[in-house]
Amino acid sequence: MSEREVRDNPGEQRFEVLVDGTVAGFSKYQLFGADYAFTHTEIDERYEGQGLGSALVRGLLDAMRERGVQVLPYCPFVKSYIERHAEYVALVPEAQREKFELPT
Repeated sequence: MSEREVRDNPGEQRFEVLVDGTVAGFSKYQLFGADYAFTHTEIDERYEGQGLGSALVRGLLDAMRERGVQVLPYCPFVKSYIERHAEYVALVPEAQREKFELPT
């Protein structure tokens, strides 16, 4: 089985998922104060269908939780992951949840 790793690449303002050391996908972000606004997630077509998008988003959301920061899920993939995994809703600022159609 391939080795997977999710890491922050602050120089590129993105989280990356690596498979055996090769970048297989990423999720771009912009900083708004202490909040991370995720704007776009992409998985290389050679790696599609392997669950890497979900692994990437789970990894970045866990990192946000560890850092104690909040998430603005402008990226539809990040937003839909949060919708399906209620344990991450608290990472979205309560005042912003209605905007993203998330439970308040």
